[in-house]
Amino acid sequence: MESKTARFTVLLDPRKKKAFEKLCAEQDLTPSQVVRQLIRGYLEDHEVDFMKEPLEEVSSKS
Repeated sequence: MESKTARFTVLLDPRKKKAFEKLCAEQDLTPSQVVRQLIRGYLEDHEVDFMKEPLEEVSSKS
């Protein structure tokens, strides 16, 4: 599991969102868990080693 998280906003049709949330609940998964699985699978399918990708420094707002 990744140790840090970043927010990722997605716009989609409200009917798809409702159906997706319902299916996730039926499978006892959160939508975030499923999206992370989908993204990991997509990266693996395209042989992207995301662990080697450099992270940009996040500036802290004080």
